[in-house]
Order: sequence, then C-alpha cells, then structure tokens
Amino acid sequence: MSKKDIFMKEYLPYIIVIIIVLLIKAFIVTPIRVNGPSMLDTLEDKDIMILDEVSFKFKGLKRFDIVVVNYKNEKIIKRVVGLPGETVEYKDNKLYINGEEVEEDFSHEVTANVDAIKIPKKHYYVMGDNRVNSTDSRIIGPVSIKNIKGTTKLTVFPFKRFGNKK
Repeated sequence: MSKKDIFMKEYLPYIIVIIIVLLIKAFIVTPIRVNGPSMLDTLEDKDIMILDEVSFKFKGLKRFDIVVVNYKNEKIIKRVVGLPGETVEYKDNKLYINGEEVEEDFSHEVTANVDAIKIPKKHYYVMGDNRVNSTDSRIIGPVSIKNIKGTTKLTVFPFKRFGNKK
C-alpha cells in the first residue's frame, strides 16, 4: 500500500469530520456564555449555551424566544416580548399586546409599568427575566432584526443545568 493510500484510509475521515465540525460551528451553532444576572432565574451568569444562528432566519422569531442581541459590540441575552407592528405595554405587572393581556409562561421579576410603545417593522421588543436588573428595550428601545444574532435555549454547561430552557 502506498503512503497516499494509507493517508486516504487512515487520516482523511478525521480531516473530513474536523472540517464538518468547523463549518457547523462557524455557520450554524456556536457556544455563547451568559454574562450577568439579567435572565435570572431562567439563565444564570456564566451558563454556556448553544446559539442557533440559522433557523430563526427561516422560521422567524416567536414571542418569548430567548435571543442573543448585538448591543454596543457585546452580546446580550434577552427574551422576545413584542413582535414587529405590535403595541407593547406593562400595567400592574401584566403584559398587554395590542391592548389584550398576554399570559407569560416563565418566571420573571416584577415588571414596572411600561407605557405603550408601537414596535416598528423588522424590530422586536426584548426584556431580561430579571426585570429589575436588565438592560433591555425599556432602555435601548426596540431591537432591529439586524442586531439579533440568533436564538438560544440549550444550556450545555454547567452539566447540572444541562437542558432546554423556556
């Protein structure tokens, strides 16, 4: 057997696997680290999650998806509360979309009243679950779809917190 045959038989499969993993990491999923307490109790500071950079571009974003936003050269993790064209308002710790109360099916801190705001096209209203300690749309305004890096829900580290988050 020639050196070329040995190389092809023994090393080429490993090289192909490495290339595929690098392509997946570069274009489909990437690890992302939670930085800070703004998503407590759902996510904890320093949790490592998987960022899905592709699927939301095809299926769109839904209310309460957890997203990664580019903000001032930093990646922040928030929850989508309002969709393009909707009017978002909080009164007495209750979410209202277009004047109708919407039940939130996740744990979050008390939300101070938020005056009604109409979300522009191609923008989303995002908030952290730790409402008293979160830089979100109440401060930075609605977020352009261009600044949304992807969605995330799978925590992979620490292992005791492994799994999908709502």
